[in-house]
Amino acid sequence: MQTTADHLDLAPPQSGRWLGPVGLALIAHGILIIALTFGVQWQSDGEPVTVEAELWSRTPQQAAPRAVEPPPPPPQSAPAPTPAPAPKPAPAPTPAPPPPGPTQAEIATAQAKKKAEAEKKEREEEAKKVAAAKAADKAAAEKKAAADKAAAEKEKQQKLAAEKREQDRKQAANEKRDQERKDAEDTKRMAQLREDQMKRMMGQAGATGGAQSTGTAQQSSGPTPGYAGRVAARIRPNVVFTDVAPGNPRAEVEVRISPDGTISSSKLVKSSGNKDWDDAVLRAIERTSTLPKDTNGTVPSSMVIGLRPLD
Repeated sequence: MQTTADHLDLAPPQSGRWLGPVGLALIAHGILIIALTFGVQWQSDGEPVTVEAELWSRTPQQAAPRAVEPPPPPPQSAPAPTPAPAPKPAPAPTPAPPPPGPTQAEIATAQAKKKAEAEKKEREEEAKKVAAAKAADKAAAEKKAAADKAAAEKEKQQKLAAEKREQDRKQAANEKRDQERKDAEDTKRMAQLREDQMKRMMGQAGATGGAQSTGTAQQSSGPTPGYAGRVAARIRPNVVFTDVAPGNPRAEVEVRISPDGTISSSKLVKSSGNKDWDDAVLRAIERTSTLPKDTNGTVPSSMVIGLRPLD
């Protein structure tokens, strides 16, 4: 039974049952249309409401007195007709009284208001003057600050220019001094070369060297044959060179030596063509600082040391 009821509730309505609902809907719409029509006619059947208004004068005025007609005379027997009295003229309307003048309170209020406005205007003028003075002071201060800044900047530029001129002057003086020292060294070297040349020329007369000798002294003298090897062995450990020098070039350095063996100066006289190797040899000689003495206990005053990377 329950299954049958559920099936009837979910099943669509049977055909032919729509006439009843449609009829009820038409009846309801008809009643609604009749009610709306009656309501509109009830609103339009009333009498129009009129509004009356009376206009009155803004200034109050008194009306003129109404004319009074005299009572009729009593009847007489065959009296002679008397002329009717002329109507009295209507009295002229009373002029309206002048408007009342201002009271003392109103006068005092107006004067106080005028005084307050004058004081307000005076305060505004004073405030404007104070603001103008402040603006002028501010503009003057800004102008002075700008002038001070410009003066400081100018002074700074002048100071920098003076420092640059002084630096250029010192640099020029140093360059001049270096050039003079170089010229003096060149002059000294040339004088030494001329002196050596003269000694060689004068010593050739009594020279005892062989035909292949290139010395300038009359007799051969100098370090022993193994002394150069001892010098090279002293300098070689101080050489720091990690690059590769193609061709195993030779750098020759002239050194001047004190009698105790201290190296006083060194100068590259023949470059190897490899600047790194030349610098390495010069630094090694500086690190060495002293050279060993020869077998006779002496050291030459100067000598040329030649070194190769692969020696």
